[in-house]
Order: sequence, then structure tokens, then C-alpha cells
Amino acid sequence: MQRSVDEEILHIADHEREALRELVRYPLTSAIFERRSRRFFRGAEIPDGTLKYKSRFKPEPLSELERLLLVTTVAGKTGWHESVTRHDRYAPHLSNYPGAAGGRTFPSAAGFHTAEVFFTDDSGTYIFQTRDGAVSVERGENGNVELERLLAAHRSQIRKLSDKRIYIPNREPYMEGHNTWVGNAPGSLLIFPVGDLAQHVLLNIAFYAQNGFTIYDDINKRKIPGIEEFRDIVDVDNPYPLSFLDQYSLAELSAELAIGPFAGQLLLQALGLGGWIYDGIDRLTILGASGDPDVPGLGFRFDTDPRWPQPNPTGLEGVFRAFTPPHYKDLRQAVEALVARKFGPGGPFNPETPGPWKDSPTVRASAQLHDERFKRLVALQAQYMYDTFGKFPATVPSVYILMYLQAHHLDTEYYDTLFKPGAYLPTHTHHHKKWHGEDL
Repeated sequence: MQRSVDEEILHIADHEREALRELVRYPLTSAIFERRSRRFFRGAEIPDGTLKYKSRFKPEPLSELERLLLVTTVAGKTGWHESVTRHDRYAPHLSNYPGAAGGRTFPSAAGFHTAEVFFTDDSGTYIFQTRDGAVSVERGENGNVELERLLAAHRSQIRKLSDKRIYIPNREPYMEGHNTWVGNAPGSLLIFPVGDLAQHVLLNIAFYAQNGFTIYDDINKRKIPGIEEFRDIVDVDNPYPLSFLDQYSLAELSAELAIGPFAGQLLLQALGLGGWIYDGIDRLTILGASGDPDVPGLGFRFDTDPRWPQPNPTGLEGVFRAFTPPHYKDLRQAVEALVARKFGPGGPFNPETPGPWKDSPTVRASAQLHDERFKRLVALQAQYMYDTFGKFPATVPSVYILMYLQAHHLDTEYYDTLFKPGAYLPTHTHHHKKWHGEDL
């Protein structure tokens, strides 16, 4: 059961509060230009080769504050989304592309925001739910957000799913060979956004329709049956290929699934933690579709079909579910859920949702509603894809993972032994004293 922000108390020791003050003054340019993937952690061992080394330390998990700082950096909600302002085609209505009213630390194509963040460490496995819901901490008059209040608010949005770290065998095919000695290791924190690619494609079908476009089945070389009915609102003679829609949506979602973890990696420099971003863990293993009952991952539902090259995960009821059957009866029901997300309570185009404008109710209410005919047009195309290919989207996964951020306590002795000076930063040298109140 999640508690409200008012019920959450973030306990910060005096040395941690001082470390936070220093953290917010850390130069962005330093975080960018001094960034490196620093993989060797306390408790690690490289058993052979020219860089053979065994740490004398035991694995050391991150503190709650360190973990909270990182997940908030990857996907924290930092204020109200300012929407997409104008489009000639349907002016003076406000553009109604976005799926969420709140803005996060990473951008999303047209403000779709279909991803949520999961993370795992020695204490268990969690979801960090910031996609929907109200903005808990408003920005000040100077545009800043008070960090301690932001962290306290986001602590309440962490939901524990398991008391165990996600089990990923440290061997191929579960993990790429060069990561087997370090990936998801004891003491480490592993953060990864999970995107609802089905919803992203559905939002893009709506985006296309709003701009007068439709799709055709370029794989089977045919138009979508029934599309002629909508000739007056979309160009049925010059449609986009269905495969282009899928690939374009995958590329858009991939970008945002990488940006959030990269922001987290930049913070590692300021915190004085080791770690890096990578994609070298099998995403089906993480989601729960490895095919091995001893490697359940997150436990997402998945389906198989001889027409598909891989299993297709679709979600975990009550936690994260893609906008596709079997979590919805059909694509028309998924479209209705999409409309409810955008125009219903808390949505970006509901006049009762607070916002950044001086007259937010009027601005939000100025977006054009998706009427019955528009919803039928979107559902027609999406349902065709599902009926023809057995899943939605047709040619890409319903749920998608790309990048992982791993954070751990760096073993500076390894770098002192094998590297020239400059392999790590002063923040790494002084990390334990600043963040843990202790000397090495």
C-alpha cells in the first residue's frame, strides 16, 4: 500500500543534508565532460587477464538517499507538462497529443509518456510510478524545484514488488558475456525504464489521423478494409506503411528510454558513485519471458505465436499493462482507455487538472475532444493490425526495454593499482565521508 506524501517522512542525516547542498552546486559541464563508465565496484573480481584484480571490500549497497536521488533523476516528475502549443490544421484548438499532464526529467515524443521505471537491488524489486497522477511539488517563482521536497514526494511513489533482487544468471544468453562479472551484481542498483510500445503506437495512429494521415498494410500489400469511410478526414490515397509506423514508434520510444538512464549516469559523477548505462541484459529475461521457470524476471504475461520471432510480453496486471489485448477486450476498449487517460480526471486536457498557465482550466479545455468517429478511425486501424498479425503492434514488441543504469560504490584501489591518475574524480575519493559520514 502506498502512503501519501504527507505521510512520508524522509529522514536525512546532517552529513547527507550537507552533501545534498554540495550536490546541487556540482557543474553540469563537469558531469558531462568527466563522465566515464566506471565498472569496478566494491566486492568485484576480474579473475584473469592483464586487468586481473580482486577487491578486498565486501559489496556495499547504496543508501536509501543515494537510491532515491538516482531514480528521481531518471524519471522524477518535475512540474507540469506545458503541452504542444499550436498546429495550423486544428487551430485555435490546443494540440492534444500528450498523454500525461506532468513533465518528467526526460522528454517524451509529443508528450506521450508511456514508460514507467523499475529498479532492483539487494533489498528487492520495485516500480517507481511517476507517469500519471498529480504533480506533488510545484516549481517556485524562479522555476526551481526544492530538492528535499521533491525527493520526499517521490519516495511515496515507490512500490515494492518483491523482497528479492531480480535473478539474472550471469551467463549468456541472459546477459552479454562482457557484463557477466559486473551486471546486476550484489551491492549494485539496477534501474530500467519499461515502455508501453503498444500505447505509443496507438497514440501515433491518433497523431497521424489528427494530421490527415492513415496507414496501409505494406507487408500484405493491401489497404485496411473500411478505411474509405474516413476519406473526408484522412488521405486514404497516400497512406504510410504499417511497418514505418511501428519502426518510427520504436525509435521514438527508444530515445526516451535512453535519455532517462543517461541523466542518471551524469549524476553518478556528482555523487561519486561508479556505474554506467548499457543494454547488455536480455530484455525478455527481465520482463519474464526467458522461457526458463527458474528465471521469472518481473513476471510479465507473455504470448507466443509461430509468426513471431520472439515471445511478446504485454504486462503485469495491477502493475503495468500495455494498451493491447489480453489486458483489454479489443483495441476499441484500449482506445477508450487512451481517451480517458488524456481527457479524464488528472489528464492533460481535463479542465480540473491544475497546470502551469495563469488560466489553466481554460487552456486545458481548449483542446479538441476525440469524438466518436475519430475513435472509430483509430480503433479500425489498430484492430486490423491485431487481427492480421496476432498482436499489437504488428511487427514490434508490445512492451519494450532498452537501457539499464547500474550504480555501485566504486573500488578506487583497483584504479589506483592499474590506471594512471585521473581515472576517477574527487567526488569518488571523498564519497564515503560526504555521503556516509565515514572514512575509508
